[in-house]
Amino acid sequence: MVSFKLCISDPSNGKTFQKEVKDNAARPFVGLNIGETIKGDNIEINGYEFQITGGSDYCGFPMRKGILGIRKKITIYGGVGFRGDAKGIKRRKTVCGHKIHERISQINLKVTKQGSKKLAEIFNVPEKSDDKKAEPDKEAKAELKKQEKAEAKEKKEELKEHKAEEKKQEKPKEQKEERVAKEHKEVKEQKEEKKE
Repeated sequence: MVSFKLCISDPSNGKTFQKEVKDNAARPFVGLNIGETIKGDNIEINGYEFQITGGSDYCGFPMRKGILGIRKKITIYGGVGFRGDAKGIKRRKTVCGHKIHERISQINLKVTKQGSKKLAEIFNVPEKSDDKKAEPDKEAKAELKKQEKAEAKEKKEELKEHKAEEKKQEKPKEQKEERVAKEHKEVKEQKEEKKE
């Protein structure tokens, strides 16, 4: 009993749809390689054509193009199986071969030829209109801008109050310094008068 979970991505709208195929519907995939195309008629998606872009086996190891055999441990810089670290870092990672076999659990497909019906209709997924989404976003952005402006005003007022308080505190200091300076002058004048 062969079964695959198909992840079908539609580049025209950026959406992904999932479908599980078993037995007779899954048989056409066995033996195909990454990069090959398959007709949608085999999996009850008429008029469509798909390209195999990758997948993973029952343990979660990803399929990698150019690898022969079921599973292999290779040293790689980046790409499928290893995102890559700093420049020049390579790691030893386990990956699957590029051929689909019975132990593969997930197959990634990309739409290369559109059919008469949209994928959303075939998979009974309701399409959300972009206009409805855009309006709340604009309203939310406008509210955020209002809030930011109000916060900026509050901060300005707080700064003004803080500066006013600092000035008030500086004035008594200046007055005290002036008073002390006057007292020193008076004392000096008195000393000079006594000397004369």
